[in-house]
Amino acid sequence: MERLPTGVRGLDELIEGGIPKGFTVVAVGEPGTGKTVFSIQFTATGLARGEKCIYVTTEESRESIINQAARLGFDFEDALRKGSLVIIDALMWEYGDVWSIKELDVEELISKVIEAKKYLGPGHTRLVVDSMSAFWLDKPVMARKYSYMLKRGLAKWDLTIVATAQYAVTSALGFGFGVEHVADGILRFRKAIISGVLKKLLIIEKMRQTNHDRRVFEIEVRDGEGLVIVKPIEISGDALRRLSPSPYFEEGEVRF
Repeated sequence: MERLPTGVRGLDELIEGGIPKGFTVVAVGEPGTGKTVFSIQFTATGLARGEKCIYVTTEESRESIINQAARLGFDFEDALRKGSLVIIDALMWEYGDVWSIKELDVEELISKVIEAKKYLGPGHTRLVVDSMSAFWLDKPVMARKYSYMLKRGLAKWDLTIVATAQYAVTSALGFGFGVEHVADGILRFRKAIISGVLKKLLIIEKMRQTNHDRRVFEIEVRDGEGLVIVKPIEISGDALRRLSPSPYFEEGEVRF
């Protein structure tokens, strides 16, 4: 089975070398946990390997994604000029911008992704949708149906998909459940206050056809490098039950 490296230092060895080619993987979590950074890094790694990439942004502008990538050390502007990357802006629609979406509609999204895939030409392509939650903000009950529509509608286009989904700050639960059910893999991004310090955490909850690691890991975002796995942590039983929705831990509850 061919696997695609994520580019996240320390992650690929936890999932037998990378994400299986053709999979749909979701990165879920509250705001500020590293989902967009992961998505940018997954895209940049593909570009560095000579792969074609499509990045759909629904909650930030195209310019914002380009700027974030630059801060992490990735030149998305160069990839756009060379025609190896398409960034579809689903937030800032402008007349005459062929790579933008006027309405947050899943069918329009699928159509635009297929158009981008044809533009990039034959061969495998990495696709990021950041985030899917924007498509069901006012109708969370539709989350599973829309996620299924996306996976089915793009199944024959030789894509490996990373999609993000927002979880609520107050409950750490999804704005509509469903994206996890259709996904081949789930990366759960979390954050917690541990002994007075904000920490980002990652759990590999699911990866089909993969003997993946099941520990909780501390992660960091570093300028010029991106997301990195720092180390595994141990959380006591009582503290683990509080990971949602009140992620505040005291000395002795967490071991590094």
